[in-house]
Amino acid sequence: MSHINVDHEKCISDSICAAECPARLIRMDRDERYPIPVKDFEDICFRCGHCVAVCPTGAISFEWLSPEDCTPIRQELAITPEQAEQFLCSRRSVRVSQDKPVPRDILEKLLEIACMAPSAKNEQPWHWIVVEDPAEVRRLAGMVVHWMRGIVQANPHDESLVGFVRAVSSWDEGYDRICRGAPHVVVAHADRNWGFGAEDCALALSNLDLYGTSRGLGACWAGYLYHAINACPPLFEALGLPEGHRAFGAMMVGYPGVRYERIPLRRKPRVTWK
Repeated sequence: MSHINVDHEKCISDSICAAECPARLIRMDRDERYPIPVKDFEDICFRCGHCVAVCPTGAISFEWLSPEDCTPIRQELAITPEQAEQFLCSRRSVRVSQDKPVPRDILEKLLEIACMAPSAKNEQPWHWIVVEDPAEVRRLAGMVVHWMRGIVQANPHDESLVGFVRAVSSWDEGYDRICRGAPHVVVAHADRNWGFGAEDCALALSNLDLYGTSRGLGACWAGYLYHAINACPPLFEALGLPEGHRAFGAMMVGYPGVRYERIPLRRKPRVTWK
């Protein structure tokens, strides 16, 4: 990794980059008043790009990132608080999908936006598996049901397995509670030893979910599938997860089969103010 490149003709010595650096790896030179890296910059910088993004004059760059590489933020596209409130509150977990595939270019855009999510130390640990074929989605759902059936048969009196019993019964009656008939499933996985895999992948999947909503799609966490992937070796292998990885989330994606007309109530925030 190279040191910071500073265009002295553009730099206005406002020290915003130094103040914004999350790891405090930039300081202002006492004599020239230009930003310079601290001694261990190359060892600690995790390439978040904040210094490049925040510089008002575009004076800072690296070999791996320049102001020209970054998409300008268009203020005219900013949404109002009222728009944000309705968008976030009206988002639904969609469990009824149309029998209509989502074009691959849209699925690719979902993943692109998902990868803009924050992650610990900017690790961006996520890897993706997209089950694009609806027939394969159903086959995988069947594998989950088979796994559930074995667990229920081995523990017939375990009341905590009531969800498994219901899912197996529904499958036998012709209804899929695993993937809900969605045409596609997206699985996020990462190195099992990364300590923030669950949080990072959940944030990325939430980005995917919310952006999908803006594109007229519906998504829902595939909890049964996600749980089974890590506990059922044949399913793990069928999805092709690499050794040493763990699934940290799975999401069903499709076009909603219904339209929501209103926003249901939620519990009020349970807060302790200090």
